Amino acid sequence: MAEMHTGVGRQRGARPWPQPRRIATLSVHTSPLHQPGTGDAGGMNVYILEVARRLAEANVEVEIFTRATSGDLPPVVEMAPGVQVRHITSGPLEGLTKEELPGQLCAFTAGVLRAEASRPPGHYDLIHSHYWLSGQVGWLAKERWGVPLVHTAHTLAKVKNAQLAAGDRPEPKARVIGEEQVVAEADRLVANTRVEAADLVDRYDADPGRVTVVQPGVDLDRFRPAPGERSAATRDARRRLGLPVEGYVVAFVGRVQPLKAPDVLIRAVAALRQRDPALAAQVTVVICGGPSGSGLDRPTALIELAATLGVTDRVRFLPPRTGDDLPALYRAADLVAVPSHNESFGLVALEAQACGTPVLAAAVGGLVTAVRDQVSGVLIDGHDPVDWALALRRLLPDRARRAALARGAEQHARNFSWDRTVAGLLDVYGEAISAHRTRLAANLAGDPALSCSW
Repeated sequence: MAEMHTGVGRQRGARPWPQPRRIATLSVHTSPLHQPGTGDAGGMNVYILEVARRLAEANVEVEIFTRATSGDLPPVVEMAPGVQVRHITSGPLEGLTKEELPGQLCAFTAGVLRAEASRPPGHYDLIHSHYWLSGQVGWLAKERWGVPLVHTAHTLAKVKNAQLAAGDRPEPKARVIGEEQVVAEADRLVANTRVEAADLVDRYDADPGRVTVVQPGVDLDRFRPAPGERSAATRDARRRLGLPVEGYVVAFVGRVQPLKAPDVLIRAVAALRQRDPALAAQVTVVICGGPSGSGLDRPTALIELAATLGVTDRVRFLPPRTGDDLPALYRAADLVAVPSHNESFGLVALEAQACGTPVLAAAVGGLVTAVRDQVSGVLIDGHDPVDWALALRRLLPDRARRAALARGAEQHARNFSWDRTVAGLLDVYGEAISAHRTRLAANLAGDPALSCSW
């Protein structure tokens, strides 16, 4: 496989790329205004929000197009200075599943094109689409507007289907085909990690020269260890959230669906009770999030599972947390568990580590980048609850080991920031715009060799 570009670590201005003035960001199926942890809102929402804010601070205006899901939503919301969210009416004003949304792509695309048509020519310099549904819209818009398309997949159907949770629904063939089309048509593809970049090349036949790795970041001002001694901060956070002050807390944060595998953590506590009932009696598992995706088929499945396994007394369910409550939850936990069957990156793992909390994570996808094994947390091969129970049994009573991992977690998280992410993206944008202008000039000059080059 040819070497892929990397936007990571490159300093803004190191190359003479043009900087876009205005970007159209496409996010069809979920809005950055939605609360992460419910419905389809998750890490992608955080990514779009954080990147848009920092692009605006770098004097790049961002207009985010998303589907209107309520009649109460204004057509345009100023999310931050220089960042607007445009609600496009396409289909019923209610939540639709991602499987239902392809039928609304024509209406959504019409709304996007209509918004651009009301502007002077050349209003947008570039399109950045997120997830394959948005990529389909971006594919058409880039042809209509004559601007380059940068695409971030966030998740890939072929990867998800290869690592499917037991009983979960595979991604449909229509999505696979749609992703293949977007990969072929995008001017640049942004991957969160080298693993995802390799998947784009190996599974989707992407041109390696158009794939760039730009790692997501974390808000290091919001997610940070509490000042003072950790044990006191942990107790304060637990009181704030209504969690047991004494004992051990292991937290899962995210959308509740088979892909995220929160059931593994509940099964692990049941396995721990069989092997070490005294330790298990001191453990509280916190599941923080709301049903999503195929998890909506049985929204009470985890409650029923805890009852069946006899660990209801050891499991607490919390709704998604906002504001300062989310960092407080990370600080309240002795460990944060990310047992997903697949993650393109795993922002929860990074947020927890930035708060000084070690992470137990499945050794899949982007988690092998987000977590530094045996330094900031522990990676576990597979999803056998016994393996996860053994990891809990080794780590929870070992205060010194957890303290060392906590220090490593904070240090590891400092390698990631949204400013660094945006610097990498600006390089990608500049490369895409420069290559696009080169092609246009070649077309005008009648040079077929240059006009066909990426």
